[in-house]
Amino acid sequence: MGDHAIEVTGLSKTFGSRFGRGESHRALGGVDLAVKRGTVHALLGPNGAGKTTTVRIISTLLRPDEGTVSVLGVDGLAQPALVRRRIGVSGQYAAVDANLTGWENLRMVARLYGMNRKAAGVRADELITDFQLEPARDRPARNYSGGMRRRLDLAGALIARPGVVILDEPTTGLDPRGRREMWALIESLVASGTTVLLTTQYLEEADALADTITVIDKGLVVAEGTAAELKANAQQTQLTIEVGVLADRDTVHRVLSEHGSGSPRGTAHSTSWQVAVPAGTASAAEIIQELSVADVTVTDFRVDAPTLDDVFLALTGNQVGDGKNTDGSTATATDADTDDEEAAA
Repeated sequence: MGDHAIEVTGLSKTFGSRFGRGESHRALGGVDLAVKRGTVHALLGPNGAGKTTTVRIISTLLRPDEGTVSVLGVDGLAQPALVRRRIGVSGQYAAVDANLTGWENLRMVARLYGMNRKAAGVRADELITDFQLEPARDRPARNYSGGMRRRLDLAGALIARPGVVILDEPTTGLDPRGRREMWALIESLVASGTTVLLTTQYLEEADALADTITVIDKGLVVAEGTAAELKANAQQTQLTIEVGVLADRDTVHRVLSEHGSGSPRGTAHSTSWQVAVPAGTASAAEIIQELSVADVTVTDFRVDAPTLDDVFLALTGNQVGDGKNTDGSTATATDADTDDEEAAA
């Protein structure tokens, strides 16, 4: 089956407007994606970029207008039922029955997968333990916290021990502790050999979890690589220094120009200077040493590596959502990239 758990090529999808009025909306314009086995692959992009449409097609919930989909060696368009038996999916909404207990929810899912009563109960017990839900196993899910409901939902996606798990915004709406707990669960999945494809609106999440990040904007793949590679390609590291008030400005400008990239920036009467440095801290050390030899005192300095936020600004001109609404409250799933189809309305 090769090194890749998921391979898609040329995915295109256009949604017509509601009730036949207005213009159609192209959600995907030819997306290629290859996800290596046993890794976390993140789809990252501004809201409405096409992330959710992509994972819906991969999980067989939506058919593309054009393109191919292969999951664990199975053609997702020709054999969608077989793909569904081999994957687990956790969407933006926790798909649990609020009136059933946590254990009953998991047993129900196991029965839907075709397990007999005994096997379903045993599997529910295993997952209750694995996801640290024992204290709440016999409580109705409506009394669970948001983090507990997300853990229960993810546990349900693992009932059949899938080789691929697709997570669409898995930590949206969770508090920082809940997000960290979910990250730990995802890391344990990958450690056991599971392949994880996730969409996220959190830059920190992609940086912390993903082995590979694919950046999507306006239905197109605009970049792909590790977090470090994307940062390196988007913007160079910046060195900011403070020099003494008696420092010779011409000398400072010359040294920064020789060892930095581009033109140094400093105002007419400022003791603060900034320049891009090609080799990060190594270049910064050279500059500080050269300034010292030239009798320029450096009173303070700071080296700022580019962030994933810089990557998005450089690639898309947009800030990725930080999980907050404009009033500072936590975003819900409906605030995020829930339906690319909605843009067609």
